[in-house]
Amino acid sequence: MRRGWGGRGGWQQADQPPADDAAAWFSGRLPDGWFTEAPVVTVDREEILVVGTLPALDGEFADDAERSAAESGRISRFREQTRDERIEIARQAEHRYRRKVAWGARLGGTEELFTTLSVPVMTRLRQPERKVLDTLVAAGVARSRSEALAWAVRLVGEHADTWLTELRDAMTRVDDLRAQGPDLA
Repeated sequence: MRRGWGGRGGWQQADQPPADDAAAWFSGRLPDGWFTEAPVVTVDREEILVVGTLPALDGEFADDAERSAAESGRISRFREQTRDERIEIARQAEHRYRRKVAWGARLGGTEELFTTLSVPVMTRLRQPERKVLDTLVAAGVARSRSEALAWAVRLVGEHADTWLTELRDAMTRVDDLRAQGPDLA
């Protein structure tokens, strides 16, 4: 039995269509005027996340808390007013890419994501790693080992963003080279 990369695509699911053109598809499909610029489209194996920037607020605000409340209110209004159309666009994209679609909006310093997936991930940890998670739970940082692991992954993602970006670029180059190689099938 062959293990490891296992052929073209390596870590990707073989039966999923590529989503390389998802950002362009959404840019062409979204109604004019929803966002002030092209939305940020992020794709993984299970989900496509579309986050757009809303038009700036008019008016003055007494402080940052008031501005933040207004931004959150505008995002909430956008979510309600566009719900039916977003559902239809998501249905079309899910058919095309065989992935769930989640949405989000950004305004000023506020960003909110709507209906994103929370996907279970199986892992095996030895006692030293479990003790780290249990310490986070005992300290009240997390309510469970699962939440502690999610917290740790978010923390690593925030502090290793440059390295993770370089790693993703390298994986893409490997996929490109693999696609250029001989077909062994």
